[in-house]
Amino acid sequence: MDRAFPGVYAAGIDVGGMTSSEIELALGEALTYPQDGVLLLHDTPPESGNRTRQWVVRPEQIGVIVDAPTMAQDALEIGRSGGLLKRLQQQYQVWMEPINIAPLMIFDQQTGADFLQSIAAEVDQPVREATLKLNGLEVEVQNGQIGREVDPIANLEALTPYVALMHDSELELIVEETEPLILDASPGADIAREILREPLRLTAEGMEPIVLEPPQLAEMVYFSVANAESGAQFEVGLDSLELIQLLEPRDPELVRSPLNARFIFNDDTRELDLFEPAIVGRTLDYQASIETINQQINQGIHETPLEFEYDEPEVSSSATAEELRISEAVSVVSTYFAGSSPERMQNIKTASGAFHGLLMAPGETLSMAEILGDISLDNGYAEALIIFGDRTIKGVGGGVCQVSTTLFRAAFFGGYQIDERHPHAYRVGYYEQGPGSPGPGFDATVFVPVVDFRFTNDSENWLLLETYVYGTQLLWKFYSTSDGRTVNWETSGPQGVVEAPEPLYRENDELEEGEIEQVDYEADGMDIVVTRSVSREGEILHSNRFKTHYLPWRAIYEFGPG
Repeated sequence: MDRAFPGVYAAGIDVGGMTSSEIELALGEALTYPQDGVLLLHDTPPESGNRTRQWVVRPEQIGVIVDAPTMAQDALEIGRSGGLLKRLQQQYQVWMEPINIAPLMIFDQQTGADFLQSIAAEVDQPVREATLKLNGLEVEVQNGQIGREVDPIANLEALTPYVALMHDSELELIVEETEPLILDASPGADIAREILREPLRLTAEGMEPIVLEPPQLAEMVYFSVANAESGAQFEVGLDSLELIQLLEPRDPELVRSPLNARFIFNDDTRELDLFEPAIVGRTLDYQASIETINQQINQGIHETPLEFEYDEPEVSSSATAEELRISEAVSVVSTYFAGSSPERMQNIKTASGAFHGLLMAPGETLSMAEILGDISLDNGYAEALIIFGDRTIKGVGGGVCQVSTTLFRAAFFGGYQIDERHPHAYRVGYYEQGPGSPGPGFDATVFVPVVDFRFTNDSENWLLLETYVYGTQLLWKFYSTSDGRTVNWETSGPQGVVEAPEPLYRENDELEEGEIEQVDYEADGMDIVVTRSVSREGEILHSNRFKTHYLPWRAIYEFGPG
């Protein structure tokens, strides 16, 4: 039987003279590393607060065994492998100096991987994103979780050098970690709680504050993930669409058109005296307002002014007569309304006041209907007689046509471009009263918004309008700088006169017995043609023909029963 030559050692054990089985037995008794060795693995999870978990592992548990058969075979081959000369050399060498065969370990990677899976069952955890949500006014928070997964191959590779040398070792477990986008949701939760801490007030000049109570805010709060330089974080704020839907109904209170300043021309100083200051126009800047609201509420500010885009008026409060090229009166006319009811006089004052101090830019067209707006009781008008169709009735705004007639005459005699003019259905005595009356055919009616009077400032200078009511006189002044235009006009006088029909008497139950009241006045029907020529240095600027057809109108009397 083959025996190892004297001087042969295996793992430091003298195996000289031993057979293969004896060598294996001796190695098995001496090399107990797989059973007695210690591999200490430890792991410190990030969320554990530096508390370490550890596992004591015997090498045999991860598939480490001593390869005694191969070591025994290697020991027997010393002095017996190769040719005769080589064998003799090995035998001589081992006789002179012992030869030691290094320990040989078998590392079963599959067994090791299977064992590490049992550790992984304690270590592995899925990645979990942080979440925020509202439950009523309560903010519910779930922080994120780092995903962890034991890497069996990397751990076995790290253990191999120690196992090969049969060394005990202490190693940090190799774990692959996956960070969630957001680990800590508490900053976002703090912002949400601050938003819901108290009501939010949105303010703007000229608007009652919009107050949002916490339950309303809770319905508008949103959470989203935003990337910043420091990493992803929760963005908390109020939903843009919800804020737009909240603000849109308030637009009428918030939007303001720019209005030029109004002035009075001072005939003594020949300068402009401020009558009404200019108004800067504004429109709500939704995007900027939403950004400001969310920025400030994130900082704990619960009263936020809305943001606007501003539009400066063309004429500021500091404008001068020189800048606007206004130096003189260019047209002054008056009409009279003696015998008017108090209600009619009130309406004349209200309507004419809408034009006092008004400026017209060069090339601008004025619409009376646009300036007057809604003619209603709420806007200072009273009920008085108006012409409606083929009869005179009581309606809101009776007397406004005294104003339109006066403005028509100021534009007519000032030589300005007349764009739209409508005569009355019949002659009205008021418009032919007083000194300087040009007679019939010089009236203009307005019935907002259907019938309008419009004219254009077709000069290169600004035009200032002033209106004054003195007793039963309406005085209208145009101030500008004359560009040298002259006005020539003619009237055909009454043509095709038709006498007024016989008076009409009708019963009115609201009158007392025996009481008679005249509600309409007779007027002859006729046709009148007024022509106007406006020229400057021989050039014709305007050539107009204003034709008026007045219907014959009967007087109407109402009487009480009996």
